[in-house]
Amino acid sequence: MARAGPREGAGAPVVGIPFTLLSPRARTGTGVEQGIRRIPAVDLRLYDSAAHAVRDFVPLRAGRVSMYVCGLTVQGPPHIGHVRAALAFDVLRRWLTAQGLDVTFVRNVTDVDDKILAKAAAHGVEWWDWAYRNELACTRAYEVLGTLPPTYEPRATGHVPEMVEMIGRLVERGHAYAAGGDVYFDVRSWPAYGELTGQRVEDLQPAGDADTDDLKRDPRDFALWKAHKPTDPATASWDTPWGRGRPGWHLECSAMAHKYLGEEFDIHGGGLDLRFPHHENEQAQSRAAGDPFTRYWLHNGWVTLGGEKMSKSMGNTALVDDVVTRVRPVELRYYLVAPHYRSTVEFTDAALEEAGAAYRRLESFVRRAVERVGAVEGGRLPDAFVAALDDDLGTPAAVAVAHEHARAGNTALAAGDEAAVAAELGAVRAMLGVLGLDPLDPQWAAGGADDRLSEVTDGLVRLALDQRAAARARKDYAAADAIRDQLTTLGVVVEDTPSGPRWELSR
Repeated sequence: MARAGPREGAGAPVVGIPFTLLSPRARTGTGVEQGIRRIPAVDLRLYDSAAHAVRDFVPLRAGRVSMYVCGLTVQGPPHIGHVRAALAFDVLRRWLTAQGLDVTFVRNVTDVDDKILAKAAAHGVEWWDWAYRNELACTRAYEVLGTLPPTYEPRATGHVPEMVEMIGRLVERGHAYAAGGDVYFDVRSWPAYGELTGQRVEDLQPAGDADTDDLKRDPRDFALWKAHKPTDPATASWDTPWGRGRPGWHLECSAMAHKYLGEEFDIHGGGLDLRFPHHENEQAQSRAAGDPFTRYWLHNGWVTLGGEKMSKSMGNTALVDDVVTRVRPVELRYYLVAPHYRSTVEFTDAALEEAGAAYRRLESFVRRAVERVGAVEGGRLPDAFVAALDDDLGTPAAVAVAHEHARAGNTALAAGDEAAVAAELGAVRAMLGVLGLDPLDPQWAAGGADDRLSEVTDGLVRLALDQRAAARARKDYAAADAIRDQLTTLGVVVEDTPSGPRWELSR
């Protein structure tokens, strides 16, 4: 596989992660002097939705990656279908960082929208109140599932001047027109419209984003700006040269991507359902305004429930807040990260439990190994793991490699080979760290519980184990067995090892 991209500025350091967490390629492929890492080579290949093919990833600027991912429209609390995109691109970001690349990651918040206004009115609250409380719910979901915070997380309402400026460019270039206080993008003025999804303008249905189609030159034209209506809250509108109103959905992302990442950037990501019309319209308006826009389009697959795409409008949702009361957040993250990001995931309780059991096997090895050799850090990423993620972020194969090394580690534990245990523990932790699943990460170390409660629980179990050990020492095996049975009833599994008893919760 050819290495992508030139090596300009090879003397410039790349910062972001400890040297010991780098992949073998990032550590050895570019030279290291006195702990300063050189700009790494990139072997990553990604499926570009615009090209309908896997392409070598060549960063626009050596050593740096710019990424924009469509965040949520905060009309309600998020379900697991919503957060799948956040997790998929969190793993991609972690992998790029693990290779020594400096990643600028932007994820927006759409906090003004027809649905937000309608739902706020139905609940008798201000639209900004409704938007903010659901923005907090989204942030809570991102945090509980261990996604890294974005470099920037702009709100649409904070970027109206940038949107007005972009509309002005489009009008000046002849790609947009004002009508009755609205401003529309003229799709027929842009011959490349439809190139992202491979559609012809003649085959498209009306845009359906406004109830003022009679003002449009073509029903497929889409709204860049929507005139204020008497039924809309006065606070949900802004002054512009075309009258008071609010932005169209598609315009928001183009303007914010331009502000934070510039005219051209590396990766634009989002859910498969956003390809049309949202991403098609983003690309058309940005390029028509004179911006090269994104170089790679990445789209993650859906989470389905009963064979249908999970969505609020259909009522077939599994809210993150609810699911994490039934399973640990780290197990939900594993469930959504382990499949390939472009695959469809059918949500069932059985599949969720199976994923949880698989994660617990990895977790059990890590904790047993730590008891034997300590918390080994800075392990080398296995070549098979690197190859899997370089192949369009192949998490199924990458997770399989982690399980292979955990099994090898368990064999080494049974054989008392501490050197092998330490090597496998370092490798497994390094791999799980890239996936955001390291059991020893502070995010997961306490299992989501209060640290003090964990300490008390551990102390009580240890006290019972000490009493069991004392009973065995005096040959009172009935009492020892009774203590073990009581712990089992409480969900505590006890394992006798050469170094003494250890315990973990049953599942």
